Amino acid sequence: MQAEQVRQVVLDIIADVSMEDDLSNIKDEVALRDQLDLDSMDFLDIVMELKKRHKVEVPQEDYPRLASLSSCVEYLTPKMMQ
Repeated sequence: MQAEQVRQVVLDIIADVSMEDDLSNIKDEVALRDQLDLDSMDFLDIVMELKKRHKVEVPQEDYPRLASLSSCVEYLTPKMMQ
């Protein structure tokens, strides 16, 4: 999976988890929690959806690597190519 595809996967999952947020103006380098109304349960839902939909395991110690959209893409792209 290419980086742009991974970016879209992440956006699709966020859209499903946080339906009331407008994702059209997401800045890649800014923390998602600073841009969206995501709480810790929403974040866990995103991690669970990655596992459910794409069989990607994210260990708890790696959660900080999913802070922004660009860091999500950077972290997940190699995992989704396996």
